[in-house]
Amino acid sequence: MTIRTRVPARRRAPIALALTAALAAGCTAGGASGSRPGPPDPTPHGYVEGAEESAEQQSRLVVSESATGRTRVLDLITGKRHTVPPVKGATALTTDGRFGYIHSPGGVSVLDTGAWMVDHGDHVHYYRADIRAVGRIATRGAARTGGDESLTAVTTPGRGTTLHRRGDLERGRTGAARSLPGRHTAVLPFRENLLAVPGPGATAIAVLDRQGRAKASLTAPCRDPRGDAVTRRGVVLGCADGALLIRAHGETFSAVRIPYAEDVPAHERARDFRSRPGGDTLTALAGENAVWVLDVTERSWKRVRTGPVLAANTAGEGAPLLALGTDGTLRGFDIGTGARTAEAALGAAPSRPGVRAGAAGAPEIAVDHSRAYVSDPKGRRITEIDYNDSLRIARSFDLDIRPDLMVETGR
Repeated sequence: MTIRTRVPARRRAPIALALTAALAAGCTAGGASGSRPGPPDPTPHGYVEGAEESAEQQSRLVVSESATGRTRVLDLITGKRHTVPPVKGATALTTDGRFGYIHSPGGVSVLDTGAWMVDHGDHVHYYRADIRAVGRIATRGAARTGGDESLTAVTTPGRGTTLHRRGDLERGRTGAARSLPGRHTAVLPFRENLLAVPGPGATAIAVLDRQGRAKASLTAPCRDPRGDAVTRRGVVLGCADGALLIRAHGETFSAVRIPYAEDVPAHERARDFRSRPGGDTLTALAGENAVWVLDVTERSWKRVRTGPVLAANTAGEGAPLLALGTDGTLRGFDIGTGARTAEAALGAAPSRPGVRAGAAGAPEIAVDHSRAYVSDPKGRRITEIDYNDSLRIARSFDLDIRPDLMVETGR
């Protein structure tokens, strides 16, 4: 079922780094080959004040200990660990690729990790800068964040949303927030617009401009929306009977249902999507003994029976499904056949008994274009895995805190 509406509305995967310099040169202000050189460009293409441009991705991990709020930033290029101000009572950690958002009762603390990329479509720029705390955004309860290169939305479900300009965060301050009327479950910046996901009992997803003015409404069948992900194909929302894919085609937005092939009990629904940033293959736990894999391109679900599982993720595009078992063993599965292909005994375990998968204190798996990072809260360690080489352990990082929460930035 597809619902369409007309709306005024705009990622492509990074190309090989070998082409970056040549393509970037094509964007400069110089004349054509053989012509007389003009005056030098005072601002080189891709220049960002206060940042250093790099030829490779500048990945960093943010980890936080929920009980004490102690937080560290691990630079995956240099191996250095950076201490940042603690955030007591941390319950969740999210990211938009550059900023870490540390959630705690009554507020979201913003951390500039100093690592990010800018995708120009035909080439990519990678940057690194100083790590610094930006400030705290007050909320009236547990909040959800959504952001892109120009705007961050902080929503307290059922209570309200504040919009924060990315430029203010980049300058080290939360800035003057703009309040968005309406009691939404989440607000997601998407293609120069905002998608406002309704609360319980409503079905219409509002399309707003960046000032929060209503532009259109998608009367989409997404009962009890839980979980969301932004992919190259569009925005995915988790629904009671599957997922809803919201796409943009020029001035037209469409909503396409991706239903489960069977009735799924509430406790086995996909609620928290994980993937490689920008990837089109999403994972979510399917209860305690299996993992959902959602192929957004093919619009299909697959349940992979993994056995008792704590965390899962995948890079998609031929990479294995990674599932961390309750025995601390990381296992790789062929997504197409569901067959186990490799395993690595990591001993990763929750920080304390009784911690459920997906909660603070449970192990997590972050995935990028070549590596996976598995947190071990009990062992105070993070393990780097080469998932394309039979789950080979590439590096291990010991920490002075429990990594109860973890995200990767610079992607």
